[in-house]
Amino acid sequence: MPETERHKLAGSADIAAAAELAGAAGRLGIDTEFMSEGRYRALLCLTQVAVEDPSAPTGIRTLLIDGLDAAVDVRPLAELLADPAIQIVVHAGRQDVAILRRAWATELSNILDTQLAAGFVGESAQAGYGTLIGSVLGLRVGKTASYTRWDARPLTGEQLSYAAEDVAHLLALADELGDRLAATGRAQWALEECRRLESASDERDPETAWERLPRASQLDPKARAVARRLAAWRERTASETDRPVGQILQDPPLLELAKRQPRSLDQLTSIRGIHPSFIKRRGREVLEQVAAGIADPPIPRESRRSSSDPRDAPLIALAEALLRARAAQARLAYELIASRSDLEQIISASRQAAPEPEVRTLAGWRRELVGADLEALLDGAVAVAVGADRTLELHPVELSLAERAPAAGGRSLG
Repeated sequence: MPETERHKLAGSADIAAAAELAGAAGRLGIDTEFMSEGRYRALLCLTQVAVEDPSAPTGIRTLLIDGLDAAVDVRPLAELLADPAIQIVVHAGRQDVAILRRAWATELSNILDTQLAAGFVGESAQAGYGTLIGSVLGLRVGKTASYTRWDARPLTGEQLSYAAEDVAHLLALADELGDRLAATGRAQWALEECRRLESASDERDPETAWERLPRASQLDPKARAVARRLAAWRERTASETDRPVGQILQDPPLLELAKRQPRSLDQLTSIRGIHPSFIKRRGREVLEQVAAGIADPPIPRESRRSSSDPRDAPLIALAEALLRARAAQARLAYELIASRSDLEQIISASRQAAPEPEVRTLAGWRRELVGADLEALLDGAVAVAVGADRTLELHPVELSLAERAPAAGGRSLG
């Protein structure tokens, strides 16, 4: 395979040597290139690894590992990924972690995601690698080959150069962010957030696939049971043939099958989106799944009513304003603290005097940062005001319950 002089695909000996260097340094940087088009699971095409190497001109050795070459032994690096003593540096690495766990049959621990870490030191928690390298290290990286056929062989010199550059500065970026985290005392906050990535997976449960169908909630109980059977069959068939689920059977005809519950091949022909070629190949399998779904116990519609209330909207806006102010004061990316769904659940539980919901905003470092203030605001113990410097401030409310009533001079806006 033609390769550039500077960037070559690694062999098993190169991987073993890099693993030894990473083990001595206690860390490595890693990234992946993959192709998901036309497949059930993303195909790992290339893995880029950066390790510290005192003998390299830049102090960093980069490896490019061909994911399509089964002869290459990645086990030395796969074992390091699972070693909690080795820090694994990634950028926006959720999908990388999921793919590596599956393709390399390993776990990943002690992860530092530079995108997440950046959100704790005043940068956006959604910044791309190139943007962050520019703002933190003052460097520019090329992106000429970002959207390319990584499953084509041979890889071009441009692809190899682009792939290597994607990890060349990853460890330097982690160093700078680590220094900033240490200076602000937030290193543990960032690592707590990064631990969530350890369980990232691209595997899907066939038995719950039907819950993702559009308008599945509108089906009657018997149709829901048939839809569950059909969606699980579609998921397993797509997995076995490594094809997207939509190439097996698209959502609209699947839902129509669940509603009509055909008993014969002739009845399949009347359903829009079911083509004769499909009936010939998979018609009997579909009828078997329909029959099994009919025999299954019906799946009742959810009986609980929505907990949303129009009166919650101003409280959600007020809570969001408080949290955004806290994020700005702490130089944290707001998206790390709360989502709209988090706030909706918190405020709905407060209105109903229900137990505290299990949302990220009220756990871990987030509770430490904003949890007490948010609870005090919703309890009416503090009020929000605009301070002299035009920032939001909280002031204690020293009123009795009776004095807080509208009759005491205030006016309810709810």
